[in-house]
Amino acid sequence: MAVVLDLLKDDPRKKSESTALRHPEKAHRPDNPIARKPDWIRVKAPGSPKWAETHKIVKENGLVTVCEEAGCPNIGECWEKKHATFMIMGDTCTRACAFCNVKTGMPAPLDPKEPEHIGQAVAKLGLTHVVITSVDRDDLADGGAEHFAQVIRAIRVASPKTTIEILTPDFLRKEGALEVVVAARPDVFNHNLETVPSKYLKVRPGARYFHSIRLLQKVKELDPTMFTKSGIMVGLGEERNEVLQLMDDLRSADVDFITIGQYLQPTRKHHEVISFITPAEFASYETVAHAKGFLLASASPLTRSSHHAGEDFARLKAAREAKSPR
Repeated sequence: MAVVLDLLKDDPRKKSESTALRHPEKAHRPDNPIARKPDWIRVKAPGSPKWAETHKIVKENGLVTVCEEAGCPNIGECWEKKHATFMIMGDTCTRACAFCNVKTGMPAPLDPKEPEHIGQAVAKLGLTHVVITSVDRDDLADGGAEHFAQVIRAIRVASPKTTIEILTPDFLRKEGALEVVVAARPDVFNHNLETVPSKYLKVRPGARYFHSIRLLQKVKELDPTMFTKSGIMVGLGEERNEVLQLMDDLRSADVDFITIGQYLQPTRKHHEVISFITPAEFASYETVAHAKGFLLASASPLTRSSHHAGEDFARLKAAREAKSPR
């Protein structure tokens, strides 16, 4: 039987004391088989000098990246280009989604110096575009909204020319939180639906599908000029017609950009991969998304919310300008 562990390395003499469950809520679940990946899913292993430089800057500033915590398959490519998605408010999430490899538990208090450290790292990396995401912080009265705003402001001070994309939790039952984040004026507001509504109870039990749709819709109501974005995984057992309906739901909320990628199972304790979607099927989803009116759509086996985010932001702006009346 596999047990999902997080081996803390602070003191090797206390190995038995420092061994903690990374996903305690998943430890007693039955093992799910890990399917063999098809030939079209291949990634470059990290380790180049530029990757090492990015890694050094991240560690020197005491930062957490979703690239590492979520086991993103694109980390080698992105860190080679000095692209990193910073995960704020710690590395421990208050929720236990069946697909996610970020550890679950009671998070530590917020680090008041984190916004400044994020700003410094963005400046050192020379980023033209940065993505900021977070764990869910249901333990905080505002879900971490003010911390998001502080990070955005700190980046503006340290690196004024950098454009900022945020990937937020849903701020469920956190009245007024969304308004705080939007008022800080990120360039792109991203909130992922993750999967179709019929899969929420098993895949994303702590969230509510139509709350997430309404969150994205409200961003546009608060600031019609702000780009909005959402992403899903496929291969979790969803039907094609469900994905197409989800696209319609996002368009009804005036969402500009949709990303669709293949779900990859982190461990035997996570939700199994029901199917591997072919590149041709992904291409079809992308074509349909453009036909439904999205300014931009990215669909491929290795598409992730933050993958190529800087290039995609430039394409978003160009698509909006092309669509605007002359």
